[in-house]
Amino acid sequence: MAKTAPDLDATKVDGRASRWDDHKADRREQILRAAVAAVGAHGPEVGVQEIAERAGVPRSVVYRLFKDRADLDEHLRLRILDDLMAHLAPTLTPEGTVRDAIARAVDTYIGWIVANPQLHHFLGMGSASSPARGARSVTDTKTAIGVQIAEMLDSVFGKLGLQTEAAESLAFALVGMVDSSINRWLSRSRRPLSAAELSAYIQQWTWQVLAATAESGGIILVPETQVSDLL
Repeated sequence: MAKTAPDLDATKVDGRASRWDDHKADRREQILRAAVAAVGAHGPEVGVQEIAERAGVPRSVVYRLFKDRADLDEHLRLRILDDLMAHLAPTLTPEGTVRDAIARAVDTYIGWIVANPQLHHFLGMGSASSPARGARSVTDTKTAIGVQIAEMLDSVFGKLGLQTEAAESLAFALVGMVDSSINRWLSRSRRPLSAAELSAYIQQWTWQVLAATAESGGIILVPETQVSDLL
């Protein structure tokens, strides 16, 4: 059946709308890439004007595509968190020994932060005009990490005959310890420990907490235990 004139007009409108949506998506991506680069180079204090210049667009275009600076910052946080999790998530797997699993996760997290200190600072602080203490996206990511670790510990505790109800609390205690230790270390103008030393200590503390928890239930763990044997 042939299309009528109104049908053809609607098709043209839909096509133009689709192309405009694609154009806006491309521009948003262009601006977010520029924002990541600008914050990475100059820190959270970087302004919208510099982000626009890096993206090669007028400042007004940024505000047409994002409601305000807070909206831009939230999308930027999500982009940074995606990159962090792309590195970290593959390490939160039951592979190798317990020692290997702890080292893999801690080294990767600290390594990403050392490579991206300004991006990490932005996650915690936000920009000067849009502070982000307790930002929902950051909190949600920490929660997701805690839940993933909790699920693994729940399986381990169940197999070892330990109280599975404690798995989630322990997982979030470990996430909090690691996060607080690293944040304090980063805040020091003269750091008493190198990144490698800090990582080694956090790995040691994590192992000791896990070993002590198992021992409280009459189970002796050794660092060379295969994680897969505990699941």
